[in-house]
Amino acid sequence: MYYKTAEEFKAAAGYEIDGQWLPRVTKILEIKSKPALYRYYAAAKNFEEAEAKTKKSAEEGTLVHEIVEKFMVGESPVIPPEIAPAVEATINFLKNNDIKVEAPHVERRIINFAHRYSGTIDAMATIGGKFGVLDIKTSQSIYRDYNLQTSAYMDALKREPEFAGLETRWILRIDQQKDCQRCKATLRPKGGQDKIKTAWRGTVPACPEDGHDWSELKGIVELKEFPYWREDFQAFLAAKKLWEWENVFWLQKIGYL
Repeated sequence: MYYKTAEEFKAAAGYEIDGQWLPRVTKILEIKSKPALYRYYAAAKNFEEAEAKTKKSAEEGTLVHEIVEKFMVGESPVIPPEIAPAVEATINFLKNNDIKVEAPHVERRIINFAHRYSGTIDAMATIGGKFGVLDIKTSQSIYRDYNLQTSAYMDALKREPEFAGLETRWILRIDQQKDCQRCKATLRPKGGQDKIKTAWRGTVPACPEDGHDWSELKGIVELKEFPYWREDFQAFLAAKKLWEWENVFWLQKIGYL
């Protein structure tokens, strides 16, 4: 990304904390290649269209985060109809799986002074008697990349005496889709577009493009635990080193390097 001033770089890439600037975990991880995203941009009609849909998708994801996190701490926010299937499915999942979250552990700023980075976690939760980091994603799948982000959170939190006993981490994936009643294809409406994915079902014939029999929009909730984080953290530190190399001009200019 191109920056015009040091202040613009600082605002885009990190947080000012007690007079000290530290880069954000999510900004650091932008250095990693994302082939699926590149294919998405390549398939778009033009860059502007892809950017607009990416922005809208991000806004929808942020809205899901905000509403779900409020329910986690006992609030009862109004659920926007466009995300109701996903949110309602998540509320039922949280109740049925006895997932406990306290308000001070939601949207909490983390700081790692030893490795000099910062970030904001979605939540810390107790699930099945274990206390850990809970990261919410509104993606089509749980991607391995997420382990880099959550490992950075784990290392930072475990350096705080209050959270030395932090045990594990989870990804909570929240989505919504329609299913074809005949060929089992799926339709995922997000970012202002309907993405259809053909499912492999052996001898089940595929429907013509305009001949699917779609179900009602339904929520999808998936929870996956990743207890072993230290190797992922070494990969995160490697990504951070590469990010620093890429941004050495601005990092030297602001006194970080």
